[in-house]
Amino acid sequence: MADKEESEKTIAEDLVVTKYKMAGEIVNRVLKQVIDKCVVGASVCEICEFGDKLLTEETSKVFKKEKELKKGIAFPTCVSVNNYICHFSPIPSEADYTLKDEDMVKVDLGAHVDGFIAVVAHTVVLGASSESKVSGRRADVVLAAHFASQAALRLLKPGNETYAVTDAVQKVCESYKCKPIEGMLSHQLKQFKIDGEKTIIQNPNDAQKKDHEKFEFATHEVYAMDVLVSTGEGVGRESDARVTIYKKTDETYQLKLKTSRMFFSEVTHKFDVNKAKMAVMECVNHKLMEPFQVLYEKPNELVAHFKFTVLLMPNGPHKITGLPFEPELYQSEHSISDPELKSLLNKAVNPKASKKKKKKAEKAIVGETAMEVEGEA
Repeated sequence: MADKEESEKTIAEDLVVTKYKMAGEIVNRVLKQVIDKCVVGASVCEICEFGDKLLTEETSKVFKKEKELKKGIAFPTCVSVNNYICHFSPIPSEADYTLKDEDMVKVDLGAHVDGFIAVVAHTVVLGASSESKVSGRRADVVLAAHFASQAALRLLKPGNETYAVTDAVQKVCESYKCKPIEGMLSHQLKQFKIDGEKTIIQNPNDAQKKDHEKFEFATHEVYAMDVLVSTGEGVGRESDARVTIYKKTDETYQLKLKTSRMFFSEVTHKFDVNKAKMAVMECVNHKLMEPFQVLYEKPNELVAHFKFTVLLMPNGPHKITGLPFEPELYQSEHSISDPELKSLLNKAVNPKASKKKKKKAEKAIVGETAMEVEGEA
């Protein structure tokens, strides 16, 4: 065990930080292009295929000389619409979905460089613009998810406890009369491990409150902060949409089918998988792989999703994935009134970085015109 601990690579090493940042840049670039494809009339299946192709292409361009270095998709492209919560990534042989005006579209994907994983999720409402703003429950749920993720980011600091994040996410969602999806977990990330031991739970039920462990954040840890919010009860149900995404486990078993052995060998090199029915079933039956079930809320409800990857650096949390959010496109009759939450959301994420930006802003003052220098949220 001691050897394993000693050999574990963390962001205390500059090269590891570089690899995380590379994966993060790739993920952000791909996410932007995938969202650009989310237009009325587009096929979800085609968008998912496009995202996966881009993730593979972009990761193949880095560390070309290091032939043994593994890189590629860490989480396949998912496009979950309206009441679908997550993991919807149809393959050509399954039922597709065609995007419509006003659809709430959640894009979720991830890449890795040498097993250092960057994941992201973002929500858009089709047709939203400054002339045609999003209102009502659509606006409530997107703003709740956005501000909950921003509150979480500011609490991801060494010494803080995971339940501080759980509570803040809950309070933000209550401000918008929404609920976080019950029992969803955000995981610590480690090399080649998308579900590390330390987890942050959102909206735990009574049984989960008793069983779910509290953890303390520590410097040089990495987290995938995942916020999923519903206009409804916040209880995810398994859909009849076929599972297309699976995760390799640490179990061992000698597979009988040659196809399964070939397939599993490919999975161990590719990280996640999206095909080969019989081979998948043998691997799942023997617990070599776990399915990511497609989850959904009640038909008339809506779910918003934001996820980002954050490195807990000595000078503060460093968010490496996520696209800018445009709050001005959303009009809700609700807002955050809790003084503690408001104070938290007004804090700079990385105080040291904000001081530098403050100096830059001061230098940018010309006469009475101050050019505002914005920091990353």
